[in-house]
Amino acid sequence: MLAKITSKNQITLPKAIVKQLPEVGYFEVSLRKGEVVLRPVEVTVPGERLKAVRAKIRALGLTEKAVEQAIRWARDRET
Repeated sequence: MLAKITSKNQITLPKAIVKQLPEVGYFEVSLRKGEVVLRPVEVTVPGERLKAVRAKIRALGLTEKAVEQAIRWARDRET
C-alpha cells in the first residue's frame, strides 16, 4: 500500500491498516533502519491514572493501614 506525504508533512494511513489498529489517536514516531515506525500510545490527562489506581484500591477495600503493612513486609524481605 502506498501513502503520500503532503507539502505540510502529513500522511494519511490506508484504511485497511487503520482497521487493524486499536482505537488510538496518537502514535509515537521513530526511525529504525531507515523505516518509519508508528507505535500507538494512549495519552491521558495528568492525574487520571492515579485516580484509576485510587478507585481500584477503594473497590478492593484496601485500607491505608493495609498498604503500609504490605510496604513494610516488602521492605523487610529485601534485607
